[in-house]
Amino acid sequence: MKAVGYKTAGALDRADSLIDIEIDTPVATGRDLLVRVQAVSVNPVDYKIRMTRPPEGDAPAILGWDAVGEVVSVGEEATMFKAGDLVWYAGAINRSGTNAEYHLVDERIVGKAPTSITAAESASLPLTALTAYEMLFDRLRVNDPVPGAANAVVIIGGSGGVGSIAIQLLRAKTDMIVIATASRPETQEWVKDLGAHHVIDHTKPLTPQIEALGIGQPGYVFSTTHTHQYIEQIAEFIAPQGRFGLIDDPETLNIMPFKVKAVSTHWELMFTRSLFGTADITRQHDILNEVAELLDAGKIRSTATETLGKIDAATLKRAHAILESNKAKGKLVLEGF
Repeated sequence: MKAVGYKTAGALDRADSLIDIEIDTPVATGRDLLVRVQAVSVNPVDYKIRMTRPPEGDAPAILGWDAVGEVVSVGEEATMFKAGDLVWYAGAINRSGTNAEYHLVDERIVGKAPTSITAAESASLPLTALTAYEMLFDRLRVNDPVPGAANAVVIIGGSGGVGSIAIQLLRAKTDMIVIATASRPETQEWVKDLGAHHVIDHTKPLTPQIEALGIGQPGYVFSTTHTHQYIEQIAEFIAPQGRFGLIDDPETLNIMPFKVKAVSTHWELMFTRSLFGTADITRQHDILNEVAELLDAGKIRSTATETLGKIDAATLKRAHAILESNKAKGKLVLEGF
């Protein structure tokens, strides 16, 4: 089967940073599904791993942690899906990725794909939707009010893939005030269109902008990017006993300013449940099914902003370059081989 991978970790400008390869088609065993991949999207985790994690052994490493496709076969212990089912998922970071014609995935982290949108549109969402959903409802517990705080969530980096779906999930599932940050006119318009009640500019001091809204101190902050640059400002404007969550990878992070307000800090990694085989691993199956229902009901929409072309090394290099520029809006998707 066709696939795209790399043999040496490093920068994108090398000729062999991503290469087209031919490998054997895998076989489904246990609780695995073998999926014929129809579309994928590209996430920051793809280029971060390509830059830093060498392949194990001599075989090329295959990236990709978002996919929509058709189940071709199932392992002997699989009971949740059958051949012919259309599914979507974000996969597991410790397994081979979705930039391949066929892909193996544990059925417990797979959901039934939406039926009202295309495979490419659907492919934009599994990883970001799981990340946003788990952070908002499992970690920050936004449905559990912070005493005395404004019923509001600040999303730092609102126009990225995670921020784009987080805004929509909050609007679809809660009555909270959504405050998103964006700095460029096109990204400010994007987050407004997705449902943000207020948009503030993260290139300017945040506290005065939030105070100017006149709603009080927000009970929740969800930081998707450059957290180390905003941590002291967050400590200023978040409510006492508020809840703070982040998903990026700051080299250092001083949360001591949170102590006086007893602000709790929550990390979210979408891969934790699959990586450790947690007792609640099927939670991701349930979340993906719920998100698909919200899409088909018209309560949220795809965050795909551009379909770059077919799944091959050249097109994936373009996608990685756009993401590495830190100027992406929404999600980039690819379809077919």
